[in-house]
Amino acid sequence: MILSTFFSALSGAIAKVLSQSMDPIEMVFYRNIIGVIIILYTLKRLPVSIDISKLHLLILRGIFGTLAMLFFFYTIAHIPLGEAVVLNKTSPFFVTILAFYLMKETIYKNTIIALIIGFIGIVLITKPFEFSISIEHIYGVLGGFFAAAAYTTIKKIKDIYDTRIIMLSFMGMGTVIPFLLHLFTPYTTFQIYTDFFILALLVLMAVVSTVSQWFLTKAYSLSQASIIGVVSYSSIPFAVGFGLMLGDALPNVYTLIGIILIVSGGILVGRKRVDSKV
Repeated sequence: MILSTFFSALSGAIAKVLSQSMDPIEMVFYRNIIGVIIILYTLKRLPVSIDISKLHLLILRGIFGTLAMLFFFYTIAHIPLGEAVVLNKTSPFFVTILAFYLMKETIYKNTIIALIIGFIGIVLITKPFEFSISIEHIYGVLGGFFAAAAYTTIKKIKDIYDTRIIMLSFMGMGTVIPFLLHLFTPYTTFQIYTDFFILALLVLMAVVSTVSQWFLTKAYSLSQASIIGVVSYSSIPFAVGFGLMLGDALPNVYTLIGIILIVSGGILVGRKRVDSKV
């Protein structure tokens, strides 16, 4: 999950640069269609069978993941990168709730404490004395909710489908839904880009995002959703770092304390998992 969050933050930084040249819906389309090509190539080399018994859950995973990405890319385009990632990190809270009610996962005391510590860290990073609510912030939280729904769905189908098939469901929907928005709504108009720099960034974002999705899918397949959700907080310091590279201001004392609390929460829940195995 830590590897996934690193590549996810890098993908967000690339998306932030691309948002200066294209619409967020376009970015989602191009990012996913390249990812579809990559996954189809791997399936051609190493084919797998597809069980249709849980096909509806596979489709839901794709829809939820696409909605999460659309909201996330919109917030990246309109507010600072670190703030957008922080809002997206409301997903672990939704993951814990969904995992408890839908999958009957046990929520340990240390997991709850870690979530609280992480939440305090998020509040500090958002600069509570300067934070103002806007439609972008609401979209950011909605992105977190749909991301949590997608992650929880992975747990339901992890033993049925190959990791690449789960990724393909997400990227396939991530191609179809933006294209339908282009055809039937006035929200976006797709363009053919010939600028080498933009094309190179699109390909790089697709490759990096695909790698991130692979690690993320494997993480949620191997451990409890609530625990992996807490570890996903590590994307915030990564995002802050990439934000600095893109010209964001140095983190203030609240941001630094917030990062420390978030990392501490991840370590706390990790220790609980090790202790329970022992």
